[in-house]
Amino acid sequence: MNNSIGWALIRVTAGFFFMYGHGLPKLQRGVEKFAVGVGEMGFPFPLFFAWCATLSELVGGALIALGLLTRPMAALASVTMLVALYRHLGDPFRSMELALVYLSIFVGAMIMGSGRYGLDAKVKLPGILGRLQR
Repeated sequence: MNNSIGWALIRVTAGFFFMYGHGLPKLQRGVEKFAVGVGEMGFPFPLFFAWCATLSELVGGALIALGLLTRPMAALASVTMLVALYRHLGDPFRSMELALVYLSIFVGAMIMGSGRYGLDAKVKLPGILGRLQR
């Protein structure tokens, strides 16, 4: 039971901070501004990929915090963190540290799912969402 509570605390905290500290500010400042940096990294269709990252952080973070569709959302968030690591490859370790912490937690979420205290354990979604939920 203590392990379940501990995992819930980690999952909720990381998901909330990912949503509130990363996705929401991108949305508030304007995704178009973020898209400029995405384009400078060499991504084609920078506005599309900027929206993908923003939604991964905002919606993915919220769903991870709730423990709903935890594994697929953690997979998307992990891809976002891999791109963040790529972006900071030549920078000092301190610039990569947060992306590595989030990546570690999200890989753990892909392995463990939401745990006992997530909505995945309580709500069974229909159709393809139900298959993604497992």
